[in-house]
Amino acid sequence: MLHAATLLETDMRLMPPRFFSSVPTALRTLCASVVFLCAGSLAGMAAESDIEPLNQEAISQVLRVYFEDEIAEMLQEPWLLGAIRAQNERTKGLTEAEIIDLDQEWRAQVGEQDHPMVDAVVEGPVAEHLLHKIARAGGVIAEIFVMDAQGLNVAAAAPTSDYWQGDEAKFQKSFGAGKDGMEIGEIEFDASIGISQAQVSATIVDPATGEPIGAVTVGVVADLLL
Repeated sequence: MLHAATLLETDMRLMPPRFFSSVPTALRTLCASVVFLCAGSLAGMAAESDIEPLNQEAISQVLRVYFEDEIAEMLQEPWLLGAIRAQNERTKGLTEAEIIDLDQEWRAQVGEQDHPMVDAVVEGPVAEHLLHKIARAGGVIAEIFVMDAQGLNVAAAAPTSDYWQGDEAKFQKSFGAGKDGMEIGEIEFDASIGISQAQVSATIVDPATGEPIGAVTVGVVADLLL
């Protein structure tokens, strides 16, 4: 099992340099460190365990229950709903070509020293709320990001690889499936940190209208739940 100091050092190397300049960044680093530390413990436990693995149906049920118990209430918070409504007003008239241009601009900025477009998503009150949610989850949540009705990022706890999620199953099978839409992705092993994760995505419904207004994706560390 990796030593805690090694894990923290690795964690910090993986974070883009610009993100170490603010208080939210310290929280972001702490959140990532918790996941790394849990990964080290889980690796050792897995090597000694001979417990029968759950089938996919059982795994999906565990992840669904966790989402409903720990995430669903957050999706009705005014600070989140207000941010999505505001962005929907700004992006509702965008063409697909304009959305693709925005996505390409985001990709070009990720990892660069100057990235105002990325900053607008990973900094600010909504992103801080998401970071606090991760910090309180004790390592179970690895990532959270919120999308508008176009599938564009509204807020995220950390930079995503792309800005537009509208062409991916996480958005098409949640928002695209209506107000009860949910997509539970396959568990994937991340060799770089030694943990298995699954993304759970769901539609966000505006309680004032009963209509879908966006979606959320939560990366769950499956090793801690299964």
